[in-house]
Amino acid sequence: MISPDHIRLMAVYNRWQNDSLYGAADSLSDEARRLDRGAFFRSIHETLNHILWADQIWMSRLAGTDAPKVPTIPASASQIDAWEALKAARLDFDQQMIDWSLSVTDADIEGDLSWYSGAAKREVSKPRWVLITHMFNHGTHHRGQVHGMLTAAGAKPDDTDIPFMPQAYSDLL
Repeated sequence: MISPDHIRLMAVYNRWQNDSLYGAADSLSDEARRLDRGAFFRSIHETLNHILWADQIWMSRLAGTDAPKVPTIPASASQIDAWEALKAARLDFDQQMIDWSLSVTDADIEGDLSWYSGAAKREVSKPRWVLITHMFNHGTHHRGQVHGMLTAAGAKPDDTDIPFMPQAYSDLL
């Protein structure tokens, strides 16, 4: 079982890593961000879109936030076309995730959550703590792909190790 403190740590880590990747991606041209680099969601831009979409869909289920504007995983990669709009949406949603994490109690982590999975095409039910873990793990997985694409493109994202998270982010806890 995870704890509210773990959720808060992961929400702040999520923010730090997103700030790092978007900052590094800012050093590239729009063309370079959209270049098909062979990742599952092809480009840096599309993968960042998918990460935001997945956070939005899971938070809509877990915390009642607004669901993403596009309903499917394939459409997730193109939900926000303009780079500045994608950056602004990410920053806003990271704050929503942090705010939610600060309100989570042990009771919010207990029990199951049931939802209709478009990917599985059926109703699914899993423990809430497993789904919260999945949400953060999913973002970490795809951010690792973006980190690799950025590095290959010559950009310099930050370290990814939680123990080396800058104090300014730790202070959000």
